[in-house]
Amino acid sequence: MLRYEDGDQIPLRLSLWCADETPGDAGLVDRCTGPTLDVGCGPGRLAAAVAQRGLPVLGLDISPAAVRIARNRGALVVQRSVFDALPAEGGWQHVLLADGNVGIGGDPARLLRRCAELLDSQGGTVLAEVDPPGTATRSCVVWIESATGRRSDTFPWAHVGADHVEELAAAARLTVAESWSEEGRWFASLHHR
Repeated sequence: MLRYEDGDQIPLRLSLWCADETPGDAGLVDRCTGPTLDVGCGPGRLAAAVAQRGLPVLGLDISPAAVRIARNRGALVVQRSVFDALPAEGGWQHVLLADGNVGIGGDPARLLRRCAELLDSQGGTVLAEVDPPGTATRSCVVWIESATGRRSDTFPWAHVGADHVEELAAAARLTVAESWSEEGRWFASLHHR
């Protein structure tokens, strides 16, 4: 369960998170046509899917457990924050922010600015999964709680509604090139201006 400081909670569907493919992944993976950085890759399902297409891909996650699972799946992954020094900065054709990872760090504009730095300036794209239209964009403090009551440390997170992506992209000197919905999930493709 993902719990919020204000009392809200969202069930976490670990079976989907750990699956080989989640409904809606195909359109995201299909848009990866070159070197791809999967930010917050978790157990590596998207990094593995991109690699299976013969494309260079690097997964990135701060969780030792997630990195271990992703490596066992065959994905190339480093345990690091997106805000740390990373391989091939300025050379990635695609940066993935799937599964709501546009919320990493609680400041989506800062995260998108960082992703823009990682992209190849000659045509790179950030492929971001966002919340449905009508969802409030908000920053919050959250933690993960197990069914037995065990809690993670708190961490900053954010939610970005599909209808707020353009203003956040502009703050990062990016522009929305495409948005789409697939299998009840919402996505945006962001390019350098």
